[in-house]
Amino acid sequence: MSSQLLRLMPLVALLALAGCTSKQKETPQQTPQQMQARITALMPGHVRQKADWSSDMATAFRTQQIEASDSNICAVIAVADQETNFNADSPVPGLPKIAWGEINKRAARLHIPAFLVRTALLIKSPNGRSYADRLDSVRTEKELSAIFDDFINMVPMGQTLFGNLNPIHTGGPMQVSIAFAEANARGYPWPVETTIRQEVFTRHGGIWFGVKHLLGYPANYSTPLYRFADFNAGWYASRNAAFQAAVARTTGMKLALDGDLIIYGSDKAGATELAVRTLAGQIDMSHRAIRRDLEKGDKLEFEKSELWKQVFALADKQAGRRMPREMLPGIRLESPKITRNLTTAWFAQRVNSRYQQCMARR
Repeated sequence: MSSQLLRLMPLVALLALAGCTSKQKETPQQTPQQMQARITALMPGHVRQKADWSSDMATAFRTQQIEASDSNICAVIAVADQETNFNADSPVPGLPKIAWGEINKRAARLHIPAFLVRTALLIKSPNGRSYADRLDSVRTEKELSAIFDDFINMVPMGQTLFGNLNPIHTGGPMQVSIAFAEANARGYPWPVETTIRQEVFTRHGGIWFGVKHLLGYPANYSTPLYRFADFNAGWYASRNAAFQAAVARTTGMKLALDGDLIIYGSDKAGATELAVRTLAGQIDMSHRAIRRDLEKGDKLEFEKSELWKQVFALADKQAGRRMPREMLPGIRLESPKITRNLTTAWFAQRVNSRYQQCMARR
């Protein structure tokens, strides 16, 4: 070994050591107990049974392999607090009236006289009480969903009115869509005692599917505010609403900024698709290619599509600035439970306020 190489060895070793020490330390993975303790510490003071709630959240993060960062924890806490104040089976004011209204509306649509419906509901249900009696005293969506399930399965009139469609579409502590839960049940870590529908109404089930709906998809949003809007309006609704605004800008056509780029379940072109077609010559895309890219609207990859790039290039040039790639959808909330004029933007902003309060508790 040369004397020159021997003289260089200490320097090489020093540089190697310096290189090792300059690397960032890897954040140690939290144990389930540490994660649960962190979630408990971030919860608002009014939450009862914090240990149970935090245990369910920790399980949801762990089994879905979602990072239990303070931001993600606070996002889940904010939604659950806004939706039900951390009540797994929250009472709904005026629910009997809402239930009867839904039944009467269905009956009128099918031209079934109201007295026939009322007579059918006087039949005793599996628990010994008549359906009418149970409806008159129902307090929670979980109870109402169970009544409709019994009614549909046990009474011929139930099949006529509702078929296999239980009219209760959301439930649980985070008010998750039943259809979403049924379509995303893979990996669910708890035994399903009856149905996924009933799991949504439990504390652990509602939290697990709520975490999946809120955080279980990749998004390039600058702030959680837009995830909160998506939680209400559907995945990527905030991003797609910005695309619709760009289309409206370039075409001069008024569009509903609702995040729905196509009519899902139909080959028929909706308002957004028809508007984009008027740009076909400018962006050098066929109607078929436009449709193919619009069908990516429920995926992250839409942002890399030729249609996205071309439309925003036109919109940015016309506006003389970079158009927003995210915005709150303009959707009015509609539900028998809602008695005020509320919107998705209102919901997202209310949740965001709770999120900021949670982050301040750090």
